[in-house]
Amino acid sequence: MPRVAFTLRLHAGMVDAYVARHDPVWPEMLAEIAAAGRRDYSLFLDRTRSEVFGYYETDDDEAARAYLASSPVAARWEASMSPFFVDLGGRADRVAPLIEIFNLHDQLADLDAGTEHGSTPS
Repeated sequence: MPRVAFTLRLHAGMVDAYVARHDPVWPEMLAEIAAAGRRDYSLFLDRTRSEVFGYYETDDDEAARAYLASSPVAARWEASMSPFFVDLGGRADRVAPLIEIFNLHDQLADLDAGTEHGSTPS
């Protein structure tokens, strides 16, 4: 199951309004996110840097992105959110994901299965 993480930079003077926009998110947008197959979706705010860290899980991120790209509800949401972001060059939902380099659950599962990938430093 792919885990997807991303960051977004907010205009400093718009942080409070961005937070307010998510309390609550439009019910129809919540339904579209779920219908796209995204789950365990969270956003975290670093107020000192005006940055948002996002995380979600999905079975097929490409399909989820395609679903949302074709959704009129998602298009309206993204258009309403675009003024909050710095240097996006497009919709926030098309930002490049971060590369996962460590996952505790996966590495513990590998140890339990006897398929350790790394070596212990001497």
